[in-house]
Amino acid sequence: MKKILFKGCGTAIATPFNEDGVNFNEFAKLIESQIQNNVDSIIVCGTTGESATMTEEERLKTIECAVKVSNGRIPIIAGTGSNNTKAVIEMNKKVKDLGVDGVLIVTPYYNKTTDKGLIKHYTEIAKNTDLPIILYNVPSRTGVNIKPEVALELSKISNIVAIKEASGDLSQIAKTANLCKDNLNIYSGNDDQIVPILSLGGIGVISVLSNVRPKYTHDICYNFFEGNIKKGTQMQLDAIPLINALFSEVNPIPVKEALNMCGYNFGKPRLPLISMEESKKEVLKKCLDELK
Repeated sequence: MKKILFKGCGTAIATPFNEDGVNFNEFAKLIESQIQNNVDSIIVCGTTGESATMTEEERLKTIECAVKVSNGRIPIIAGTGSNNTKAVIEMNKKVKDLGVDGVLIVTPYYNKTTDKGLIKHYTEIAKNTDLPIILYNVPSRTGVNIKPEVALELSKISNIVAIKEASGDLSQIAKTANLCKDNLNIYSGNDDQIVPILSLGGIGVISVLSNVRPKYTHDICYNFFEGNIKKGTQMQLDAIPLINALFSEVNPIPVKEALNMCGYNFGKPRLPLISMEESKKEVLKKCLDELK
């Protein structure tokens, strides 16, 4: 059985920006609140963290901030993915020095690759680090899908321990679970599929919802784990309106607005992302108020 980096809710945390760059005070405040509200891990500088528009220096300082605030209380996982294999290898060396517990690595985007290329990409990365690796499958953004047969090959590599599945294809995820068994832990990458993926043997979620409802998202998972499946399922269903509102525009536009509504100063997304439409803000606020 592969190492379990965390079980339950890992927050794909947003990054607050101001005129000087990253607002580290606000970032630290959110991380502390997340820990106090039972999240099981923090994933820094992923899609929700807007890593695509951050400099390498900003990314490293943001990851370092998360590690320092957590101080070993929960695992910190760094997003180090790139469409440049060599760049991922170099970034992994730098984040290991910062003390992260693992890395999340998205499939190559834009230049893309074949199935054989995917296997070679991740194999080279895994050979050059001893950090636990979570594969990140999000074909809607990258144009590349980690097929079950590819996941099976990658699961044979000792430090590839898990996959974040955001394909939305439950049939594919079921096939991956069946092929890989205990050699690859599965996390839901979609908040509306937490319970369905847990029912297929998944061990948690890497969540956008938990930025604003951390304990609630943790409790969905742990109700399921503890046999309160009916309650966990009802919580999943009750969260659907808020989840839909959080994805009514491109992530992380809505979640940053939601954090502002919750009293944080998370500012605006960086271009090319823009502020949320006013009409959608009203729906988001209503959904936030209704799900406590």
